[in-house]
Amino acid sequence: MTVDIASEITINRPRDQVYAYASDPENAPKWYVNIKSVEWRTSPELKVGARVAFIAHFLGRRLAYTYEVVELIAGERLTMCTAEGPFPMETSYLWQDTAAGATRMTLRNRGRPSGFSRWIAPFMASAMRRANRKDLALLKMLLERDPFGR
Repeated sequence: MTVDIASEITINRPRDQVYAYASDPENAPKWYVNIKSVEWRTSPELKVGARVAFIAHFLGRRLAYTYEVVELIAGERLTMCTAEGPFPMETSYLWQDTAAGATRMTLRNRGRPSGFSRWIAPFMASAMRRANRKDLALLKMLLERDPFGR
């Protein structure tokens, strides 16, 4: 079974501000509830080939994984992939302007669980969907309160 979750939200900030904050891996622990720490594995520059390690807690488990940036169109799209562990994952962000001058942000996670994870994939998909919605709501709250997410 393939897990493919897409969630979107409209954030009342210009796209360049939302992109700058959300695409910076060092901000991830501020708006991703489950991400606890981030560490650059390459020079700290967002570009294709950059690698970033994350420590997260999800469904009661500690997860350590490293993403590699595989696509970057500044201000429009960011795609990162990991091939490590029992649940290889692709995460992508898409930013679009709205007619009202806000930003529509889409967060998408796709992966194909293997081993034990394969059996609990339907449950994981539901939990991931809830987590993504909460994360985007937190991002919206942070950026609408302060364009720098403080």
